Amino acid sequence: MSRLLQLCAVLCATGSFAGLCSAQDFHVPDSAVAGEEASISTTGSGKAIFYLLGPGVSRKTDITLGGEVQLAPQDLRNAGDYLAIVCLGTCHSESFYVSASKPADLTFLVHPSRVPVALADAVSGVAFPFDQYRNLVLATENVNFRLTAKDVPLWSRSVRTQNGVAWFRTGSGKSAGPVQVTASLDDLKTPRAMQQVASDPCNLRITGQRTPKGILVQTEPVHDCAGNVVPDGTMVTFTATGSAGMGTVDAPIKQGVARAQMEAPGPTTISVASGVVMGNEIRVGAQP
Repeated sequence: MSRLLQLCAVLCATGSFAGLCSAQDFHVPDSAVAGEEASISTTGSGKAIFYLLGPGVSRKTDITLGGEVQLAPQDLRNAGDYLAIVCLGTCHSESFYVSASKPADLTFLVHPSRVPVALADAVSGVAFPFDQYRNLVLATENVNFRLTAKDVPLWSRSVRTQNGVAWFRTGSGKSAGPVQVTASLDDLKTPRAMQQVASDPCNLRITGQRTPKGILVQTEPVHDCAGNVVPDGTMVTFTATGSAGMGTVDAPIKQGVARAQMEAPGPTTISVASGVVMGNEIRVGAQP
């Protein structure tokens, strides 16, 4: 019972409602649904005062005992605990619960908005069903989650809500590009957009040649291990080792390829790396 209902029960028990808790009997609904009519039956005769207390409602009405007290839909819009009190010289209180009505809206959150491909447990989503009055639907519902890329199904699962929540976690797909993530419940459907991007470079390979200014070195087109083109701007590090010592050049990938001009007059060994990924080595002879 909520703190409000506990307080009202104490007031009734201490006489604050005209003296206490033994008035004519009445019966509250065994079940009530938000936004729907309900009724409370009473026994006895004569005029009495009826109080209704609940989330967002406080109502006082004169009633005639022996009949029914009608509760209008607007009285029961908010799900939660309610307290009904009937007073005729003495007061009697009963509590009842109003449940959310059927789902009318599905709130859906997905994380992250951008994710590398082929990454385990990288994508998560959570869905909350609400009724038309924005009450969280606590009754068990089946929510269907689905990932698609260009109308091609990637992954799907049906999840039962627990305490008004359904969630999932899964790995990302193997192809870079936009992905639609959808949560659906009966006729309700909520889509979200996510971008899958290439993962770390894989199988880096470089070539190099002497020029009048030194050595021009460049990568072959850079892809990740799933074959996706690594996005422009990804940094590649070239390292040159020779008789003059060691030097490095960081170069961004542009149009799929990274290039660098390195000054190394003598025989030089050049290696390449991007993040933790190492590539091949090449050896370039001394400048003629």
